Amino acid sequence: MVVAFSGAFLPTVALYVAIGVYLPQFFASHIGLSLAAVGGAFAIVRGMDMVIDPLLGIAMDRTRTRFGRYRVWLVAGAPVLMISAAALFMAPKGVGQLYLIGWLLVLYLGYSMLLLAHSAWTATLATNYYERSRVFGIQAVAGVVGAIAILLIPEISSRMGQTNAQAVGAMGWFLVIATPLLVALAIWRTPEHITPDVEGAAPFRLRDYLTLLARPSLLRLLLADLALSLGPGWMSALYIFFFTGSRGFTVESASILLGIYVMAGLAGAPATSWLARPLGKHVTLMITTTAYSLGLCCVMLTPKGDMWAAAPVLFWCGFMAAGFNFMTRAMLADVGDEVRLDGGKERVSLLYAFANFTAKLAGAASIGLTFTVLAGLGYDATPGATNSPAAIHGLEVAFLAGPIFFVMLGGACFIGYKLDARKHAEIRRQLDERDALAERAAALP
Repeated sequence: MVVAFSGAFLPTVALYVAIGVYLPQFFASHIGLSLAAVGGAFAIVRGMDMVIDPLLGIAMDRTRTRFGRYRVWLVAGAPVLMISAAALFMAPKGVGQLYLIGWLLVLYLGYSMLLLAHSAWTATLATNYYERSRVFGIQAVAGVVGAIAILLIPEISSRMGQTNAQAVGAMGWFLVIATPLLVALAIWRTPEHITPDVEGAAPFRLRDYLTLLARPSLLRLLLADLALSLGPGWMSALYIFFFTGSRGFTVESASILLGIYVMAGLAGAPATSWLARPLGKHVTLMITTTAYSLGLCCVMLTPKGDMWAAAPVLFWCGFMAAGFNFMTRAMLADVGDEVRLDGGKERVSLLYAFANFTAKLAGAASIGLTFTVLAGLGYDATPGATNSPAAIHGLEVAFLAGPIFFVMLGGACFIGYKLDARKHAEIRRQLDERDALAERAAALP
């Protein structure tokens, strides 16, 4: 059941990778928009998207149908994502910035509907502190499979004699076909339990946002999630430029290396989940963020164009990065239990909406900031362009400094973190006792 359910996570990760690595370059190189226009479009969409996730989270937490709470949102989000993916990944040449902005808004709406519903549903499926690490770890493996599938498309397209633009179109087709199939499998194979609300619990008000955000555990998690999304997102935005312009690889070879980075997650996600059992989730994150940063420092030590030298470094970084996102999501489910115990109502969708917003903000900032920096350094992203040594050096500094700084900041957020396994076990004990009483009361005639 968990494997089938986790499959619905695959298209969201595949889309995230495609947006972060290939779509901006596609619009800058093939469609003909300037770097500033592409970076500005992503930044504008993130700003307009600011209110969507919290509203979706509130709506999901209030949803009660005979089909379930989150199942209906998965079904509704799939076609939104499919249509917008087709419009963007198969965009005709010559479209403008407004086209990119409009369809990005629709795409992120579908993405949010799928991701929020799936994450919140996962939090209710696994309620034990350690079990959550395992279930979210399985989801991470499914996400790695989706990322690998996306990254293999350029290589397969190249062998078929297709252009990079045609490879991006093939990514769109992959999303259009895979999304409905995997969502259908998840909702067919997975039961859904709607947690009971406490009788007389106060309805959610706008000022309750501030109350939620004032929780130390949530503040730490959101800041960490922002930093741990921004670091790898920054790296993704500059990846193709760095490995082709600085390290002497072709786009196809760089994609293979990126595939190694992503495939390392097949081992890294289970290993991180296993390590969290004796050490705890927050300690595990502090270890993996430090190891990731040390590994990234070694990229510039590898000879240019040498796949054999670069592959172990990319594998190490990918292995360590595999647990960043799923571990913070598992910890957010623990915070959701704490919030429900205090407030009497389910708020986990809203909490994941906050986290989804930080991830989107990081994605926009990584693309907007890095593309603006490249333009300021005089780096020319046009295919075949010749860049000065100063521009290439600036690219190298930007590629390394951003991810290392933000990833280390993410790890530092968990120094002194309090919501550990022991505290969560007590929260769950109280919740389970209260839920049992509510269900018995509801069953009385």
